[in-house]
Amino acid sequence: MSEIPFTEAEAREVLGPFTGPMFCSTLTHNPQNGVTAGVWNVTAGDHEAVLKILTRRKETSQTQWAASDDPRHWNYWRREAHVYESGLAQLWRPYGIRAPRLLACVERGDGDVALWLEPLRGRPATAWRIRSHAAHARRLGAAQGAVGETADQPWLSRGFLREYVGSKSLGQELLDDDGAWQQPLVRDHFTPGLRDDMVRLHHDREWFLGIMETLPRAFSHLDHWPANVRSSGRHSALFDWAFTGDGALGEDIGNYIPDAFFDLFLPAARLPELASTVYEAYVVGLREGGWRGDERLVRLGVCASAVKYDWITGLMLARASEEQHVGYGGAEAVSPELLYRERGLVLAFLAGWAAEARELAPLVGFGGAPSGS
Repeated sequence: MSEIPFTEAEAREVLGPFTGPMFCSTLTHNPQNGVTAGVWNVTAGDHEAVLKILTRRKETSQTQWAASDDPRHWNYWRREAHVYESGLAQLWRPYGIRAPRLLACVERGDGDVALWLEPLRGRPATAWRIRSHAAHARRLGAAQGAVGETADQPWLSRGFLREYVGSKSLGQELLDDDGAWQQPLVRDHFTPGLRDDMVRLHHDREWFLGIMETLPRAFSHLDHWPANVRSSGRHSALFDWAFTGDGALGEDIGNYIPDAFFDLFLPAARLPELASTVYEAYVVGLREGGWRGDERLVRLGVCASAVKYDWITGLMLARASEEQHVGYGGAEAVSPELLYRERGLVLAFLAGWAAEARELAPLVGFGGAPSGS
């Protein structure tokens, strides 16, 4: 959108009187998501805000990101507005995780919804040291340990993981294709044995999803990754509540850890260190929050979360022949060799999580490993 995505009247209604020009700059976000018309930093005179426009009218070339009118769907277009308006976005604030303050939720005549949010300063988690990630994980553990599940609302997501993974199908037919695995980027940068591990994970998808749906529940953000977190005084600030709903205990951490590396925020060589440190801090937080369950269930939730990334293998196989590869947001090109090497290492790490989940599940009452494993 090249023009200013708001009227002066709307800006004055939300921000109050101001003198001087109005400016806006686009903030990095997923441009393929059909729910998001755009996200901007807005300056109007001496006032500042973040504007996020939610829509169901946007056409997207990637159908898996299409907006949904179903309030339970993982990509329900209006969920984030409901989460802010209801106050659920601030539910974890007593435990050190806050959301931006909602300045206004404007229902526009074209059917879109404009979320005007408090601008927050602070260091983005994409640039944090590991100890800061651990501090955030401890806060999350305390919050989920204390709050647990919350009263259900008709617009909170249900069955997020199953629907999300099921919507990603690009390249799945290539998992058993010898030629796809012999493409130079794949052959040269994926570790030995990764093919067998990823094919096995894909074949076991239903078993892993069943595990995740049976584990203890928690009110969950479900898009919990470093690009959505920044420091905010003694708090962590958490953004983008569009997927929020029911999740397994440990699922948010099982998302946060791999995503720190899939988008190249940290080198994959540091993945074991971050994973161990963040998991331990999360468990400490759970105990501080009052959770007294079997820690093995938490570990199983984290490890079985590997199933969320089953689809990435097929995607990497499908795109290995492309000349250009881009980072998150699609603005900057990244080295294909770097991308495939780093993501290959992350997938290999997730294969280890999957193996651990298969061993752990029967020890906590979930029966044997999936048939054929």
